Amino acid sequence: MTAQTTQKDSKVPELTIFRGWKESGKYVWSPYVTKLEARLRFAGVRYKTDVGSVSAAPKGKIPYAECNLASVSTSTTVQKGTPQSKTLLSDSALITETLKRWGVLSDLNEALEPSKRSHDMALRAQLEDKLYFYHTWERWTQNYYVMRDHVLWAMPYPVRVFVGLLIYRNTVATLHGQGTGRFTGEEIAAFRRDIWAGLSALLEASRSSTKSADDPFWVLGEEHPTEADACLFGFIVSVLVCTAAPDSQKVVKSYPVLLDYAGRIHDRYFPDYEKWRE
Repeated sequence: MTAQTTQKDSKVPELTIFRGWKESGKYVWSPYVTKLEARLRFAGVRYKTDVGSVSAAPKGKIPYAECNLASVSTSTTVQKGTPQSKTLLSDSALITETLKRWGVLSDLNEALEPSKRSHDMALRAQLEDKLYFYHTWERWTQNYYVMRDHVLWAMPYPVRVFVGLLIYRNTVATLHGQGTGRFTGEEIAAFRRDIWAGLSALLEASRSSTKSADDPFWVLGEEHPTEADACLFGFIVSVLVCTAAPDSQKVVKSYPVLLDYAGRIHDRYFPDYEKWRE
């Protein structure tokens, strides 16, 4: 599946995003995959998707990307340090930063004043360094079998059972060391609700200042998306499509502004993707 592009094809490298699942034209459960896809589509950069595997990923995690600069016209000037052949990139944030350094992506936050740049960074940290672990706890400890069978779909059942137990043990140990695993289920649920409530309040303020009932509105109230919007969209969609996160789904769906925010972005930038059920 490819994204619509507003850039000249000769200036864009051939990009393939490996998402871990083979469902073309559908969102996947990873917030970081959707975050990266949104970031590319915000910029109008064309890309393909493929399954890939954790074992083939440079940092052992999904998503990762293959960038083929051989597809760029020889008359095109590329930034210093840009490779001239196929290169594997890993981690959604590092992929974005690398593509910005190569001149493939622009800096969405470049025009922001310092206070808003810090606000954007804080929002992303709240999602990726706090909410992510609350979601991981819910999926891997409260809905283990659904999560295991979805993540390990490519493995035969006996192997899936063994590998799933290894992942479970490692996940529980990681959550305990990180801190999330030391809280009760009720406390974690309250933390999740507080984060979604705060984000909803920000989006309500942004939506109130938009002039259109159909165009996307952005979390910092800007006229254009910032890096936080790609991240927030990824996390909302991840909850809405993941069947191993029923409690988080109820919370997200209880805030209509979250659904409106994600729905407008979907309609504008992902019209070729199957939409979640509301």
